[in-house]
Amino acid sequence: MWRFPRLLCVYVARKSKLTGPLNRPAAFMSTLLINQPQYAWLKELGLREENEGVYNGSWGGRGEVITTYCPANNEPIARVRQASMADYEETVKKAREAWRIWADIPAPKRGEVVRQIGDALREKIQVLGSLVSLEMGKILVEGVGEVQEYVDICDYAVGLSRMIGGPILPSERPGHALIEQWNPVGLVGIITAFNFPVAVYGWNNAIAMICGNACLWKGAPTTSLISVAVTKIISKVLEDNQVPGAICSLTCGGADIGTAMAKDERMNLLSFTGSTQVGKQVALMVQERFGRSLLELGGNNAIIAFEDSDLSLVVPSALFAAVGTAGQRCTTARRLFLHESIHDEVVNRLKKAYAQIRVGNPWDSNVLYGPLHTKQAVSMFLGAVEEAKKEGGTVVYGGKVMDRPGNYVEPTIVTGLDHNASIVHTETFAPILYVFKFKNEDEVFAWNNEVKQGLSSSIFTKDLGRIFRWLGPKGSDCGIVNVNIPTSGAEIGGAFGGEKHTGGGRESGSDAWKQYMRRSTCTINYSKDLPLAQGIKFQ
Repeated sequence: MWRFPRLLCVYVARKSKLTGPLNRPAAFMSTLLINQPQYAWLKELGLREENEGVYNGSWGGRGEVITTYCPANNEPIARVRQASMADYEETVKKAREAWRIWADIPAPKRGEVVRQIGDALREKIQVLGSLVSLEMGKILVEGVGEVQEYVDICDYAVGLSRMIGGPILPSERPGHALIEQWNPVGLVGIITAFNFPVAVYGWNNAIAMICGNACLWKGAPTTSLISVAVTKIISKVLEDNQVPGAICSLTCGGADIGTAMAKDERMNLLSFTGSTQVGKQVALMVQERFGRSLLELGGNNAIIAFEDSDLSLVVPSALFAAVGTAGQRCTTARRLFLHESIHDEVVNRLKKAYAQIRVGNPWDSNVLYGPLHTKQAVSMFLGAVEEAKKEGGTVVYGGKVMDRPGNYVEPTIVTGLDHNASIVHTETFAPILYVFKFKNEDEVFAWNNEVKQGLSSSIFTKDLGRIFRWLGPKGSDCGIVNVNIPTSGAEIGGAFGGEKHTGGGRESGSDAWKQYMRRSTCTINYSKDLPLAQGIKFQ
């Protein structure tokens, strides 16, 4: 049977072929970070040496056991037993049964449960943020910030639970009313990537829940401990409210589980976050069954700085957008277009700023730059740097692997490439920034839009006319269009997503809640007559 490539699940966690704890030598068990005193805090999240990776009201798992690793030192943290196909089947059935109960609960009361989930996350924000740093590799302030994002969307969803609904429309027929009715779709499948292992699930989960849906989550195998820890927090809230735990089900797993979710007609909506390449395959499989998908895919994002821009804003913005999360955000700035009059000065300032970046263990509070997530990511980084050189680029900063444990690479700046070079149009999930000179507005707006993805973009200028041309129909073709701020760091109040090969999906705020519901136009005749629309007589 054809299956997704490993990119679907960012499947680089190393599998253990040992199937039972009695078969594991003591030396193997003692090497796990969770058993070392400095990592005892992991047990505050309910984690242990081997964790069950399936939750559907009760915990279990009969699939393979994988070990997750810390990107900062490549040492094993703990193990997770993944879902088997039998586990998946059982979980889908329980989630759909739970939905029948959840959908009958009034939306404001569902919002109250989501509010409590937000409060429970607040109580664990530091320890859960530390786990994000340990297992994903992002710096502590970003790890904590990611949990905060889930908390924020819970707060947002509480208010939304009293506001969702459609209008009452005027009817052309006397004694008739038109009502737009919104109902939950049913079961929402959520497949998330390694780079935002908490927040992206939160965007989907909180909004889907207040809309009346049940959720089935499959996170990236390399961040399975985070998936388990988050679900343990949620499950306690559901239990306290005496509602079925399967409303927020979990099936840790690989490509087989992801494929099953994409093909499963019982999955009323599939939200997928990942690469454009895999997203296309997901879309085709879901569309083959006329299902609904919400795609959040890649981004080849650009910052444009005009001659009138404030360089005190441009430089730190480019630094954060290109280097934050070690270049592993979908909104990371990968292209920097500088007006020819400021190009050299900005590049020199950026090189000085790059040289001051504090590198270290991501959980240390003063560190600004951590590792790439996996060894495979390091290999992709090196391959992209070499390809950039072959295509005529010059590495003016970085370009090498750091001489230290873990998956650390130097943040990299490349100049001298053509704006349409093949490597420039290829999204590489790494801290590589390609820098270009431009002459005028028309030219650079076209360059911004020429890549296949359309996620995030930003210009720096003081020209109001230019700003509104940038926001208008002939400006940026992205879903996120910024002015005088970085491409990264979106707020939860707006809809998040992009156009073209980014997938077109929208999550988080604004009217993104509509993605998780189905709409019916309802006509009610409260008169004693039967007039037909458009004045038709049928007698």
